[in-house]
Amino acid sequence: MIKLILLGLLAGAFFSSTFILNEMMSAAGGHWFWSASLRYVFMWLIITGIILFQQGMGCLKALTAVFFQHWVFWCLTGSIGFGLFYAGICYAADHVAGWVVAATFMFTVVTSLLVLMVFGQRFDKKFILYALLVFVGVVMVNVSEGLHAAALADTDIAPAVPMAQMLLYGALPALIAAFSYPIGNQLVWQVTHNSRTPALPADLADQSHAVSGIADTHDEPLTSEAYDLPPTLYDTGTSTALNALPAAAPAPSLLQTLIHRIPSIETTLLHNAFNKVWLMTVGSLPFWLLLGMIVRPELPDSTQVFNTLLVALLAGVAATTIFLYARGQAVTSSEVAGVDATQASEVIFALIGGILLLGNSVPSAMGLLGIGLIIIGLIFFAKDG
Repeated sequence: MIKLILLGLLAGAFFSSTFILNEMMSAAGGHWFWSASLRYVFMWLIITGIILFQQGMGCLKALTAVFFQHWVFWCLTGSIGFGLFYAGICYAADHVAGWVVAATFMFTVVTSLLVLMVFGQRFDKKFILYALLVFVGVVMVNVSEGLHAAALADTDIAPAVPMAQMLLYGALPALIAAFSYPIGNQLVWQVTHNSRTPALPADLADQSHAVSGIADTHDEPLTSEAYDLPPTLYDTGTSTALNALPAAAPAPSLLQTLIHRIPSIETTLLHNAFNKVWLMTVGSLPFWLLLGMIVRPELPDSTQVFNTLLVALLAGVAATTIFLYARGQAVTSSEVAGVDATQASEVIFALIGGILLLGNSVPSAMGLLGIGLIIIGLIFFAKDG
């Protein structure tokens, strides 16, 4: 677990470059759409080159086949996990300060646990307390920086930002991003582990098909609502979620129906983090095309293109690949939650980067205390995971 936490922290360091560079591009007048969409165009080009170099043209052709075989799933996953996520981040950065975006997005520590529970996964309740501890630290950092900005506005050093505008154009898009990112990651995690889950017995499979009314055109086994975790993680005495399936099951819930629609892709390609990022990136391209047709922004300048390339390299390729690799190595719900919680370190690295690169002031005592709570929460995750 400690290794997974360290990998998550490393990914957090690379992720933090997003908030710093987006703040720089916003201050220079670049449109938020190009900051968001160009990142994934560059990511697609870079990761395609990496895959060709490491695995060859045969792998790229196989990935293309996997994408078109399940294009609905990958477009949905890419649009949520990459599209809504980063569009929200960049839109917020275009309206409020970078620290607001970073601090609000850290709510993903809590939303990640909510997503895990929605997907039917169980973990010790103490991890909820650890996540809340991390989130309280993030809130304290947020409040500290907010008070500092208000003090500057009172002295006419900087313009004041109305609270309503901050919530509507800054906090709300960042909050949407905080939900979108773990949902997209969980969908990829689920489809990866679906291929490792034993198929349903024939009689149960037929019953499940009859109940849900879902046609399986690829003859792939349906999976349980939750990934088949070790029996010790379950609150009941059953060994797997399938054992709880009654002889005459009632009509499934909407959640169960949606999760049953997640495909089981029988391929070892999904064991490679670069391959998963490539599939999600390609899946997000239709989202960016449609959004561009709606927004119709002016063309970006060369500085914004270069800074977006840096974001693609640092946050898009390095951070995302490391994070998905660490998340893919997690085998229990608690470990997945622990890796997700390391995203809270982004606010620490963003503060350090802002001080060194943007000349931001050192956090107040409240901000330092908040950072301390974040670190303590991560230590608890590593210790008890």
